[in-house]
Amino acid sequence: MNGADAMVKCLKAEGVEAIFGYSGVAIDPFWQAMKDSGIESVLVRTEQNAGHAASGYARISKKVGVCAVTSGPGALNLLTGIATAYADSIPLVCITGQVHSSLIGSDVFQEVDVTGAAESFVKYSYLIKDVSDIPRVIKEAFFIASTGRKGPVLIDVPQDIQEASIMDFNYPEGDPVMRTYKPTVKGHIVQIRKVARELEKAKKPLICVGGGIHLSQAEPKFRQFVEKHKIPVVSTMMGIGVLPTAHPMYFGMVGNNGFLSANKAMKECDLLIMFGARVADRAVSDPDLTLDGKIVVHIDVDPAEIGKNVGPAIPIVGDADHIIEDFLEIDFKDNHADWLDTLNSYRTLKAERKLDGEHFVDPAEFVHRLSTAMKENAIYVADVGQNQIFSCQNCVVREGEFMTSGGMGTMGYSIPAALGAKRADRSLQVVAVCGDGSFQMSMMELAMIHQWKLPIKIVVMRNNYLGLVREHQHYAYKDNYNMVDLGGEPNLERLSSAYDIKYIRAENMKDIDERIKEFLEKDEAALMEIMVDPYATVK
Repeated sequence: MNGADAMVKCLKAEGVEAIFGYSGVAIDPFWQAMKDSGIESVLVRTEQNAGHAASGYARISKKVGVCAVTSGPGALNLLTGIATAYADSIPLVCITGQVHSSLIGSDVFQEVDVTGAAESFVKYSYLIKDVSDIPRVIKEAFFIASTGRKGPVLIDVPQDIQEASIMDFNYPEGDPVMRTYKPTVKGHIVQIRKVARELEKAKKPLICVGGGIHLSQAEPKFRQFVEKHKIPVVSTMMGIGVLPTAHPMYFGMVGNNGFLSANKAMKECDLLIMFGARVADRAVSDPDLTLDGKIVVHIDVDPAEIGKNVGPAIPIVGDADHIIEDFLEIDFKDNHADWLDTLNSYRTLKAERKLDGEHFVDPAEFVHRLSTAMKENAIYVADVGQNQIFSCQNCVVREGEFMTSGGMGTMGYSIPAALGAKRADRSLQVVAVCGDGSFQMSMMELAMIHQWKLPIKIVVMRNNYLGLVREHQHYAYKDNYNMVDLGGEPNLERLSSAYDIKYIRAENMKDIDERIKEFLEKDEAALMEIMVDPYATVK
């Protein structure tokens, strides 16, 4: 076999079922080897979306997502998808083709130092120089991507390495032994007991949960722990869905665009446990002010995150699933019934906002009604912009998942991520919600929806503006708008027709429930365009 054959054999050994990518001369030996492999080769329409689709696949399948593109501009286009996955700790193995080994450094056609370009936002990267290294490198890549703080690993493979003969193929068994990589999984039991004692003493305890619980697949155990001790919970954007949004212990998303009830809980608690969450600016804009005068516990699998933005009184490094198991084995009493009464009284607090539902569709109410009408285990994928904030604030999550680009905030994420999610589990209802700006960044993937007959549901909130930037210019530049007017194009009805996708339009809230029912009822691809007030704001 040659190197490309060996790569495919390694991927099959890892249980890979689908690879998202784009072809080109430097990666063509690999795609040729893939042809009769039994692994699905999914052709996206631009390389960035290969990363997003692999991300959506990884988040729903709970496996490592895989994508592969060619050298030069193909590899560079993929970088945004890699950086997006890195910011949200999504496990990917990203394969890029490279020019012939003998030509590296000569600035030949479509040569780029992709490992150097991606250095700051990959978990690890490889440039394979010897064909016999392929089994070891791929084994290590999957191990690194899926353990510790999960993330993307890049493998750059020159064309001649893919074509070279490999005489002695042997794919390693078991986890690789790597001297410099030993992620911590078990939390320190002394620290865990210390937190249990603080929970017993606390009058106003609070857990702020992040995406780490999702990544650890620890949602059932977390729910059991919270219900056992009646500990109130708020979430970051990436933590939405860890508890159902209607759960009595859940008080909403924190942050600049979060719930008033959640932010008041963060401000007033005496013990705050940051669980699987970074203390990032979207959730905690001023850590010194928000966290002053309270005991802070930070639990994360990545030791680099603990203490980066705030110094915790009690740090715990480890995987959420293992740590929650240890908490469940410790008996302690809780004494904060009055605190729960106070927080429940905050649930009625709502930000003052008037949205026109007579002449336009009210996006906040629409998201609530849409997500309520979706199946209980459906996947809601929010893009970036005003649509993301309306989605985070109003989406009803029951037994499904809420997905978005949180750390990087990458426009154009929702449609390819929804495609990857649907490929991971075709039985799930998957709905992508985007603005007309973010839609136009990935609308080329309507071709993939049509080609693969994927019944994806797409909502486009149309206000003919880059809405969140326009809103910023409204407040910061006193309505001096520039570079935000989208001009009213394209015609989405004609575009949908070009790809044989069902089109539905709603101009106001009249009969909106019937429109949503029509949008969701059949197992077919559909695009719903809702007209939103161009001057609507999320604040």
